[in-house]
Amino acid sequence: MQTVRLVEPDRRWKDTYLSFYEEWKKSQEQMVPWVISIEPYDFEGMLTFLNQQKNGIGLSEGWVKSSTYWLMDADDQVVGAVNIRHDLNEHLLNAGGHIGYGIRPSARGNRYAVTMLSLALSKAKELGVSRALVVCDSDNISSKRTILRNGGTPDKDYIEEDGNRVNRFWIEL
Repeated sequence: MQTVRLVEPDRRWKDTYLSFYEEWKKSQEQMVPWVISIEPYDFEGMLTFLNQQKNGIGLSEGWVKSSTYWLMDADDQVVGAVNIRHDLNEHLLNAGGHIGYGIRPSARGNRYAVTMLSLALSKAKELGVSRALVVCDSDNISSKRTILRNGGTPDKDYIEEDGNRVNRFWIEL
C-alpha cells in the first residue's frame, strides 16, 4: 500500500475534500464519521466548526471535544476521514466510542482503514486517551476485522433502541 498520512482539515485540501464528499453523497451510504455529513460548500465555515469542536468551543449540550483528521494518500487525495472524541459520555460509551472513521467508497479494499485506525490510535494517545473504545455495527464485518487487527479486545455488545447490535472493543494505548 502507498504511504498515507493523517492531516488536519485545511483549505489547501479543499478540492480533494469536495471530491471525497461528493463521491460519498453520490453513493447514498451513511456518512461515517458523522462530521463528513457537514456540507462543505462553506468550506471556511466547516473548517471553523471543526476547529471549535477540537477546542471545545460552542459544543452542544452533552457533546465532547473531538478532533477530525483526513487520510491522505501518496497523491494527496483524501481517501478517508476520522473523528476522535477526547472523552466519552454515556452515549459514546455505549455506541459511539472514541474513534469514528470511514473510507471513501472508491478507495475501499486497500487496507486504508487498518492504517487509518492505527494512525488515529496514535493521535488519541497524544490527546491523553490511554484506552480507546472503538465500536461498529455487528453486521459490519470489515470494520470488525479492522478493529481486531489494531488490537481490539471485545467487550459487551450494546443493543440500541431500534434493535441494532453494536460490537464494542477496547484498545490499550
